Amino acid sequence: MIIDAKGLHTRELNERIRTGIGRGETAFMLENLQGQRYVGAGLGEGITIRIAGVPGNDLGAFMNGAEITIEGNAQDGVGNTMNAGTIVVDGNAGDILGHAMRGGKVFVRGRVGYRACIHMKAYRERRPAVVIGGGAGDYLGEYMAGGILVVLGLGVGDDSPVGQYVGTGMHGGEIFIRGRVEEHQLGAEVGVDRADEEDWETVSELLETFRGAFDLNGREFARDDFAKLTPKSSRPYGTLYAY
Repeated sequence: MIIDAKGLHTRELNERIRTGIGRGETAFMLENLQGQRYVGAGLGEGITIRIAGVPGNDLGAFMNGAEITIEGNAQDGVGNTMNAGTIVVDGNAGDILGHAMRGGKVFVRGRVGYRACIHMKAYRERRPAVVIGGGAGDYLGEYMAGGILVVLGLGVGDDSPVGQYVGTGMHGGEIFIRGRVEEHQLGAEVGVDRADEEDWETVSELLETFRGAFDLNGREFARDDFAKLTPKSSRPYGTLYAY
């Protein structure tokens, strides 16, 4: 089903998608998006959406298994509190990507803004994963509680692929960063190590999907190029609270 979103209000666009699903449509092509919000919010398995244009905030929020591909950039809050599914951004994304994400996968070819994956978490068998092809702004992985986050640093040259305060308040999950990361860039709550064989098996699976999503099958990555960040404690601020 093709929907021309030019001039449509956010509510009208999302109503058309849900009306189509009610009629049995499962594949959608959305053209001329101009910042409409909440596209794909709450949608479940079996629904695929391809987007030409720039979707607005909270793309795929609370998504439950749908698949979304963006032919370009996305704004803030991609995958907000997402439960399951896949989002592919063939461009850059804004701030708080993967905010409180609880499951599913997000792949971004380019850069992301500030506070990516803030409070990302895992629950039982759900383990969210985010792969960022370029770099990320400050407070990457802030208060992260679970899941796996990979930053590849493609196109950043000799610069660090991450900003300041990486992993501030982190108390779960793992961050893998390819490229230069200085101690002063890290939050006090994280420790730095190198990926082991088990780690690399998990990361390699994500990288294979990333390469396929963006037709980068000739691109190879080496395990030793990645720093692994993990939390020093599951309760980094435990002594600050009264019991």
